[in-house]
Amino acid sequence: MPRITFMNTHGATTTVEVPEGTTIKDAALENGLEGVLGECGGNLMCATCHVYVAAGWVDQLPPVEPDEDAMLGETAAARAASSRLGCQVVITADLDGLVVEFPSEQ
Repeated sequence: MPRITFMNTHGATTTVEVPEGTTIKDAALENGLEGVLGECGGNLMCATCHVYVAAGWVDQLPPVEPDEDAMLGETAAARAASSRLGCQVVITADLDGLVVEFPSEQ
């Protein structure tokens, strides 16, 4: 199973294994990690699953679609070039080792 490492705002990391097809949002929520809210349930109607993708991984993700791009303009924490909505990134074997950081607020 692919592994994702989550970094909280204090720099502490947690690595979890998730089945392929799991989103970043669901991986965080299913493992009880604080930092993602996912208030809309992954329906691309909020920005409460905002994460920053670590350098080296951004280009390995599918491109940001227009609807995600629009919602990224609504994030509580500052948007960065590495910002993604966790509900829109599906984990595959190619993303084994992915590292994401939680923003300071959702």
